[in-house]
Amino acid sequence: MRSRVLGRCLARTAAVLTAAVALAVTAAPLTGTAQAHEAVTGSLSFSGEPGEYISGGESHTYTPGTTEMFDISGPVSESAVGATIVTPEGERWFLHMGAPYGQKLTAGTTYTNASSWPDAGPEDPQLQFSVTDRYCESGTGSFTVSHIVYGPYGYIREIDATFERYCSGSTLPVRGELHARMPEPPAELAIGMSLNSTGEVDTRTGQITVGGSVTCNKPARITLTASAYQIQKRGTATGSYEDLVVVCEPGAPVPWTVSFPSNIDPTATFQPGAAVLRGVGRADDRDYPVTVDTGFPSTDITLVKS
Repeated sequence: MRSRVLGRCLARTAAVLTAAVALAVTAAPLTGTAQAHEAVTGSLSFSGEPGEYISGGESHTYTPGTTEMFDISGPVSESAVGATIVTPEGERWFLHMGAPYGQKLTAGTTYTNASSWPDAGPEDPQLQFSVTDRYCESGTGSFTVSHIVYGPYGYIREIDATFERYCSGSTLPVRGELHARMPEPPAELAIGMSLNSTGEVDTRTGQITVGGSVTCNKPARITLTASAYQIQKRGTATGSYEDLVVVCEPGAPVPWTVSFPSNIDPTATFQPGAAVLRGVGRADDRDYPVTVDTGFPSTDITLVKS
């Protein structure tokens, strides 16, 4: 059991690098970040006639339960699907099917005259099928997407497709089918910010201390920026603090405080009295290729002498 778990970890580590290279080579024209998730159920089956290069003239069927990895990936644009399968023997199969540039993969559509990048033009579908030590830089084929369901940001929840590819002018095709059902997609990250209505000011230095709290629906590292200004008779005090990192866990608001003087083209220093506090927080969603923010809350505050 331990060796199988270790095998999965090694396979996944290697496949992260392989998938990054394969996506860069095979799907370079696509926009958006490809995200990979392991299928719960499904299969990749294919066969080739004797002499067909990629399949070696053999037939194979792989499932999530019999492989070290069975990952399905897709870009945010919903324009492609990729499958990376790593066998217990260490073979890494890679399938890529992409719609013409600017189009989404659509259920019930057959894509003909498909080729692989860089041969494929913007108007062409893209198709690539390869294994660790056998790869065709050029080839033609077609594929049919009979069923596809998306989640947030291009997350592929379900996919059923068939494909046929001829390698480098060969008359011998490899034919296959991809079926996969994915886990329920993770929740999208949501973060919020509240600002305290009071702050402190050191009248000797003009430095203020202000704060608030942040919330999140799943763990996140939130980078905060706070700014304040105070209109006075003889000028305006304006200052900010950037790049405060708050580690947020769901369940309760996480407090934060920052201190800063009037450091943005100051014409005055902060003094006790009324001021305005603004804030913004941003965090990367660990499950999706997206950065979310808190909006830009603003509130009137009262600065008191520290």
